[in-house]
Amino acid sequence: MCLAIPVQIQSIDADRNAIVALGGVSRQISLIMTPEAQVGDYVLVHTGYAISVLSEEEAQASLEAFAEIAKIQAEMEMGNGEMGNGDPYHP
Repeated sequence: MCLAIPVQIQSIDADRNAIVALGGVSRQISLIMTPEAQVGDYVLVHTGYAISVLSEEEAQASLEAFAEIAKIQAEMEMGNGEMGNGDPYHP
């Protein structure tokens, strides 16, 4: 399975490479497929390329969904609460 992650552009160089940050980690990505992207915009990134520009609302909704999935996965792995015994095949 492949994921595209929403990130916010921190800076852009003359070659249309951008620095983005997510969770305290900065990465360089290419903006070649999103020439309209500007500093401060949110973009959807897949394999090092921005593939679309997102509104802030779209980006935040996606990030919240990823956070909820991560929380549920952590609960399943720890075997806490209502998620079962930590075995994804035999909850």
